[in-house]
Amino acid sequence: MSDQTLDLRRSMQLLRRHKFVVAAFAALGLAAGCALAVLSPSMLTSDALVVLPPSVHNASTQVVIAGSDPVLAGALHNTLNQNEIQALRGEVRVKSLTTNILSVSAQGKTADEAQDRANAVAGAYVAYVGSPKRGAGQVQAHLLEQATNATGTSLSSRLTINGITGVLAGLLIGIILVLAISRKDRRLRERDEIADSIGVPVLMSIQVAHPSNAAGWTKLLDGYQPRSVDSWRLRKTLRQLGLSGQSHADLNGGSGSSISVLSLASDPKALALGPQLAVFAASLGIPTVLVIGPQQDPNTTATLRAVCAAPPESSRRPENLRLAVSDHAEAPDRLPGAGLIVTVAVVDGQTPRVADTMRATVTVLGVTAGKVTAEELARVAISAATEGRDITGILVADPDSADHTTGRLPEVSRPGQRRMPTRVTGISTGTKR
Repeated sequence: MSDQTLDLRRSMQLLRRHKFVVAAFAALGLAAGCALAVLSPSMLTSDALVVLPPSVHNASTQVVIAGSDPVLAGALHNTLNQNEIQALRGEVRVKSLTTNILSVSAQGKTADEAQDRANAVAGAYVAYVGSPKRGAGQVQAHLLEQATNATGTSLSSRLTINGITGVLAGLLIGIILVLAISRKDRRLRERDEIADSIGVPVLMSIQVAHPSNAAGWTKLLDGYQPRSVDSWRLRKTLRQLGLSGQSHADLNGGSGSSISVLSLASDPKALALGPQLAVFAASLGIPTVLVIGPQQDPNTTATLRAVCAAPPESSRRPENLRLAVSDHAEAPDRLPGAGLIVTVAVVDGQTPRVADTMRATVTVLGVTAGKVTAEELARVAISAATEGRDITGILVADPDSADHTTGRLPEVSRPGQRRMPTRVTGISTGTKR
């Protein structure tokens, strides 16, 4: 996927694939919302009521006056500090309840603070509009009801509201980031994408082991037990990769088929595909030799090579499995008693040199879903073709659980693709009588 338009289906696949990332952002949003509710003080509100005389016909004008600088300055004991006036304006709201009643609401961290501010502003307004200095603009307003109580939102309510808001914000941020980053991701995840990248079908997709040390590789070689689904896929792949139409009995008879499993140094998980294939073949009674030959990147296979070179430490290893290492690019066409030879080869995805790896009668490419790009696979395919080793198929390790494609269909026959009409010329459409 490379800078392509994200439709709804693909977007949902990406979100399912990165559901833990989205969930992490949602959890962070929840934590941030709850922390804000706990750490930020709960503001309480108190109201004072002012009654206007019947001669006042425009209450909206009085609302403006009640929130003006002179009134607020009077509530602050006639201070000239504009910062204090602006701060008080942010905590006071004046509105008209009826044509002759004004409500002065003030906020405070405590009930007493909210009540004192509301009463101070209401008193300052009554004094300001009733001052004889206003002349014709004098209004005989009276304080109808002092602020005597304060109300506010409880902590549990603020936790609920802030928590829900934080979760929604976290989900939105997580979704946007996942879609934005995934749109730039060139790695191939679906089997159809992998197959179409070099025009080679996917022969098998199974879960693989991830040995990280000699003990892990020894355990895999001595007792690999695939799941039922993977076992069936391995069985079918062995039949496909043998000499045309051969059965397991033919291989057991010593027809000497050899398979080279190429993987990339940047994709270490795919390294287990070859050994798992060899161990399974041996468990079916096929005399199998697993060969670790010369590698373009020897560091990737160093541990596996050491295990294969060492004598077995237990009797659990299948009787029909032999392990070998070789430093020669030319493998023998036939090893005594071997029905199947599986060679493991690792190349550099940026500058692959398949010529440096061991030859086999059949070459397949092992990749892990979501670990390689089309450019890397194309380089390996070109290098293999240059050496006369055309890639027969692709083995996919750890297929994406959201991938419902098979990688077996040619691109032109993918379901859902529109086929353009073809213009046909040179055919007579006339009718004979």
